[in-house]
Amino acid sequence: MTLTTAKWTLDEYHRMVEVGLLSERHVELLNGEVVEMPPEGPEHAQLSTDAGDYLRSVLGEKVLVRDAKPITLPLMASEPEPDLAIVQPLRVLYRTRHPYPENIFWLIEYSNTSLSKDLDAKRKAYALAEIPEYWVVDLKNRLLKIFRNPNDGDYTSEVTVNYLHRLSTGRCRLLAHS
Repeated sequence: MTLTTAKWTLDEYHRMVEVGLLSERHVELLNGEVVEMPPEGPEHAQLSTDAGDYLRSVLGEKVLVRDAKPITLPLMASEPEPDLAIVQPLRVLYRTRHPYPENIFWLIEYSNTSLSKDLDAKRKAYALAEIPEYWVVDLKNRLLKIFRNPNDGDYTSEVTVNYLHRLSTGRCRLLAHS
């Protein structure tokens, strides 16, 4: 017997959220599947907070830095919650819907236990949505993986940087590249 997983649409997911079906769980919709999100450890939480604060100070009002808020990828039936989303500053619009791919400049995920999901399923979903840039901060190995140039469902450019400690001190010049 073959097992078939039920896929959820964005509308079905939104209805589950509205009626409180998922209120006791920390989940996100990824490729039509409701996926549990692991809790953040102290390092994860503080590094993403520090990076968000730094980006706001460097980029100012040119962008909006959203911390762990949903983005909507309609073609992938996904509504992930990246640790940081650097998006167009459309505050009024985001009161009615989450940012769509065309509103997103750059996404950052801090990964400890979610590394395989962030490097595989999320990377592919973001590339398919043509998110221009995606960073994965690998907390266990102290690496920063930078993905750029989405094409045919994957990124054509991948750079690995071995100096995560600079992210926590605000000295990473790559953060201000935009």
